[in-house]
Amino acid sequence: MIGSRPEQAVLSRGTDLSKTDETRAVIEGMVDGLNDHRIADIGEFFSQSFRWMGNTGCGIKKGLKEFQDNWQKPFQAAFSDKVCIDEARLYMGEWAAAFGRQEAIHSGDFMGLAASGKKIEIRYMDFWKVENGKITDNWVMVDFPHVLAQLGHDVFNGEGWEAFDRGQRTPPQTDE
Repeated sequence: MIGSRPEQAVLSRGTDLSKTDETRAVIEGMVDGLNDHRIADIGEFFSQSFRWMGNTGCGIKKGLKEFQDNWQKPFQAAFSDKVCIDEARLYMGEWAAAFGRQEAIHSGDFMGLAASGKKIEIRYMDFWKVENGKITDNWVMVDFPHVLAQLGHDVFNGEGWEAFDRGQRTPPQTDE
């Protein structure tokens, strides 16, 4: 890109690095709470008005109640025996990030697919903002196409770019 550049990292620019240990404690406690399948008292870690912002297929949850009712409860109904495994975590002031996987049993309806009883892997990335000891914002990417593929449904109908990696298709070329 030639010329002016968009402003970068606006949200995290002024982070208070002295808050890193507090942020770590909140996130570690919250992940333990999710692994304990806590719903009713998960507000210990989240502000009442926090925002949970997911990718397409996950939605946007405004506030703790929407998160509980429109994410936690349906997710636990679809996937039992769920355990969250963060493969990496990063902490910087009021900010934290993680990526990893959940391992679970597909034991309820999920996006139109009846329970299969299959053990599946649910890959994710999370970014959290922690203020005053509570999570106020959570940006989330959940790899639902990977989940659906494990359940026998290819959302890309054979047109996924993995075919480029396997030599089954040739990527289009540009003049750049």
